[in-house]
Amino acid sequence: MQAQIGTLDEGRLLKGTTTIGIVAKDGVVLATERRATAGTMISNKQTTKLFKIDQNIGVTIAGLVGDAQVLTRYLKAEVALYRLRRSGPLSTEGAATLLANILSGNRYYPYYAWLILGGVDAKGGHVFSVDPAGGCIEDRFVSVGSGSTFTYGLLEENYSREMSSSDAVDLALRGLTAAMKRDSASGDGYLVHVISPKEYREFSDDEINKRLKALKIPLPPVLP
Repeated sequence: MQAQIGTLDEGRLLKGTTTIGIVAKDGVVLATERRATAGTMISNKQTTKLFKIDQNIGVTIAGLVGDAQVLTRYLKAEVALYRLRRSGPLSTEGAATLLANILSGNRYYPYYAWLILGGVDAKGGHVFSVDPAGGCIEDRFVSVGSGSTFTYGLLEENYSREMSSSDAVDLALRGLTAAMKRDSASGDGYLVHVISPKEYREFSDDEINKRLKALKIPLPPVLP
């Protein structure tokens, strides 16, 4: 059985895992937990579900690991080619449209993956939910996965268009923690990236743990 960050039922993707994208006033926050499952078994506790695509774009992944990783490599290569040919970055909307077209073009032999694409460009910060059929929807905050049931209530209650990216990181960590408490497909740690007009920043485990302590959230177990 292939490891997955999500489960399949009668050929349909059930969005296991928990991923979050938030637009703040000064950038975009992308965050995930780190558990991968194979059926009812936890197959990996250090799964990477968050990838840098370019200096201004990142994606989170849910679904079959192989499909999601192939899509990420494909998108990263196409975005790099665009930058080379045009001497500048692809817009966030352009990257989301490209990803949606790739998925839509394979609808009869689909990639079982659901992604959040986030980034910053000349028009500001953006996050898009991109589904396996190629649907592409922009919002101010997005959560994908079985844990999204638990994160959305917290995001709806606490999100503000005026919040800073620092506050959005704390909100994302709280959302992931809420999901981990009730969703068996989510757990085992956190990944956080922040994209601003100036830089793409990947938070270290130490930085995340400091924030968890400040939020009075128990630290994830240290893996051997």
